[in-house]
Amino acid sequence: MQFPEYRPRRMRRSDGLRRMVRETNLSVDNLIYPLFVCPGKDTRRPISSLPGQDQVSVDQAVEEAKRCQELGIPGVILFGVPDEKRKDAVGSEAWNENGLVQQATRAIKRTCPELVVLVDACFDEYTTHGHCGVVMPEGGWPDVDNDATLENLGRVVVSQAKAGADMVAPSGMMDGFVTACREALDEAGFEHIGIMAYSAKYASCFYGPFRQAAGTNAGFGHRKSYQMDPANGHEALREVTLDVGEGADVVMIKPALSYLDVIARVRDDCDLPIAAYNVSGEYAMLKAAAERGWLDHDRAMLEVLLSIRRAGADMILTYHAKEAATLLRAGRREA
Repeated sequence: MQFPEYRPRRMRRSDGLRRMVRETNLSVDNLIYPLFVCPGKDTRRPISSLPGQDQVSVDQAVEEAKRCQELGIPGVILFGVPDEKRKDAVGSEAWNENGLVQQATRAIKRTCPELVVLVDACFDEYTTHGHCGVVMPEGGWPDVDNDATLENLGRVVVSQAKAGADMVAPSGMMDGFVTACREALDEAGFEHIGIMAYSAKYASCFYGPFRQAAGTNAGFGHRKSYQMDPANGHEALREVTLDVGEGADVVMIKPALSYLDVIARVRDDCDLPIAAYNVSGEYAMLKAAAERGWLDHDRAMLEVLLSIRRAGADMILTYHAKEAATLLRAGRREA
């Protein structure tokens, strides 16, 4: 087709025409809202690096869940923010059956039984050193002992399933981590509990605000020996293939915006549902630009989320979820 026989602008002349030929749609059903659960009662601690987001106590997590349900958001994902005194070298608080996310899971499921509760399964929030597992003795390489961490990961996901989680989300990028979760869940009688695997999680600087929110800054070293090199795309496909073979129910790419190409490549290669995490740094930089009047906040937010959908994601974990859901429910469908 060539001009003048073909004139693409014909199909852009009105809102109705644009709607009829729109290739990608963003729905409230695509959204998952992250919650940071902290100790206390009736507690909200504003997160300075994530404007509009708070650490919340269990009772306030329930209120957040109720609001999500009212907005039609189908799921939340929980992250624990324990007191420093609850942390140790291996992150054993992560599998405490009365831990923060376990308490929050039970409370949310009692109040909002139809809301899908996912729970992050990692150790960095719970270790004194801030790494995602058992640290090897000094001089060891890499920083985290892969197989020792897998043993503990099985304990974590079983404790979350016992609390009522609908899906567990192992995020540490250990080799074999999906197998470890699937075997532990099955042996404990939780064959019905799904696994959302952080399959392609990059060693990204865009996690900065999250690490403040969750208290997960590594005390030494780095995470490059277990999180992926931002330069690599083929490796993401290999990681996803491994996780699918090990029994993942959903695969995730994290972050989203700088890795839209990876989402698209995984979409072409994988027929499982794909999640993408619109991470804290992506959220914070949009908020900062909008605060300075450099961007129209609502248009930019919807354009970002739509781009993640267009790349191929079925689910988007995003701190924008409540704001986006409010606009979408009011009939806003385009940036």
